Amino acid sequence: MSIVEPDVDVAIIGAGIAGIGLGIRLRRRGDRSFVIFERARQPGGTWRDNTYPGVACDVPSHLYSYSFRPNPAWSGFFAPGHEIQRYLLASAAEEGLDENIRLNTHIAGARWDADHAHWVLESSGGSVTARVLVLAAGRLSNPRYPAVPGLDSFPGPAFHSARWDHDVDLTGKRVAVVGSGASSVQIVPEVARVASHLSVLQRSAPYVIPRANPEYTAAERTLLDRDPAELARLRAALFWKAEEAYAQRAAEPQALDAARSRALDHLHAQVADTTLRAKLTPSYEIGCKRVLISSEYYPALTQPHVRLEASALAAVEGNTLVMANGTRHDADVVILATGFHAAEQPYAATIVGRDGVTLAEHWAQGMTAFASTAVSGFPNMFVINGPNAAVGHNSAIYMIEAQIDYILGALQYQRAEGDPVLAVTAEAERSYVKVIDELSASTVWMTGRCDSWYLDPRSGRLTLLWPDFAFAFRERNGRFSADAYETVAREVSSLERRLASDERPAGETQLPS
Repeated sequence: MSIVEPDVDVAIIGAGIAGIGLGIRLRRRGDRSFVIFERARQPGGTWRDNTYPGVACDVPSHLYSYSFRPNPAWSGFFAPGHEIQRYLLASAAEEGLDENIRLNTHIAGARWDADHAHWVLESSGGSVTARVLVLAAGRLSNPRYPAVPGLDSFPGPAFHSARWDHDVDLTGKRVAVVGSGASSVQIVPEVARVASHLSVLQRSAPYVIPRANPEYTAAERTLLDRDPAELARLRAALFWKAEEAYAQRAAEPQALDAARSRALDHLHAQVADTTLRAKLTPSYEIGCKRVLISSEYYPALTQPHVRLEASALAAVEGNTLVMANGTRHDADVVILATGFHAAEQPYAATIVGRDGVTLAEHWAQGMTAFASTAVSGFPNMFVINGPNAAVGHNSAIYMIEAQIDYILGALQYQRAEGDPVLAVTAEAERSYVKVIDELSASTVWMTGRCDSWYLDPRSGRLTLLWPDFAFAFRERNGRFSADAYETVAREVSSLERRLASDERPAGETQLPS
């Protein structure tokens, strides 16, 4: 194997929560030879892209933040989107990541060069080589647009919720919101306040539970700022409270009954009209799809100028939206709250591993990985927030931090062992996937009788969510071990020997107590 020193040690694609978090941890331990490529004009990922009215997190704010950068200043129990974006931008800037982030840089593709044991990335700024590639593009980065005849010729503004057009004034307009998922339940109450008429086009009814969002007082924020131990206790309490909800996802009968009753009681309390209530009653088990949190969605739908249509959009004829049930809705503006390409990652077709196989080909029957992070056939590559790395009941950032720990452990192992190429074996990946399938078989995601984006449409497998407690993910996948890998030794250059001998501070421990 011939050795040509790569341009950088680590190339990270995506400057969202995962990319920023990994970058911070790399810099804190003294690493400087890494680049974070971001196609947009600023970091932030989903919280940069989603700026629609009412956008907010549905995970408690003190859980939805890095454990190694706690934020005592959150304004409320659930943080609004702009506040999360401000936190991410401040985290990147204050940790010195401006030196490492390349904004407005699109990665057209990446290819494993076996002869030189590194990755070759083709970017809008030219070619870059890297010893290690980390995919941190996220699951909610590429909007899904419905394939509806005539939609492209709609004469008025039509845009996705993640590409909100702030130049469009909705005041006095006839607006149609397509979709009834997590974004829609936040958008609908805001649009209902200004639109002359609002049509909400719902393929399937979601379960919705109440959303209490108390603000933190100035005294509470001061206490959390002055007493880090109190902030740590709050975070731990929120974490373990969230873990209790996994019993319902595991289809434990008593937990299912309690969760279902809570949601249906909320519906009955807020919607008196029996016809409307019937349309809003889900036909599947709670938790099979994402459980939504709102105390404003149902009241918005009861207003006289708002109409809920329990049918899928079938066609667009000029300004008229034609539904599958034959009803028609006239609109001046169409808002597509239709989700993202989550199960089939668009970037996968551009990542080429061993023997010319693309990641899309490897994932032809659904996303798979060992430890939810390493993919066989793709040496020295890691994926954050990819196969079975999301969680339906707790904080995504907790899961991301576990994967960051795993990657840092792999990099530390390579440094200590003379930089071998790490290639996870196909058998290790197959064994891990078998465990995932066994864990998920009895969960509500597989037994709840719904068409969910958590499942891959090609195989029917649960490929997005981790089917267990969040703490179990970290226990299993938060620490690197070379046992699942084939390692290929390589000659170490004098520069690398000098870098390997540098003293590095140990990484932080993020497991809540």
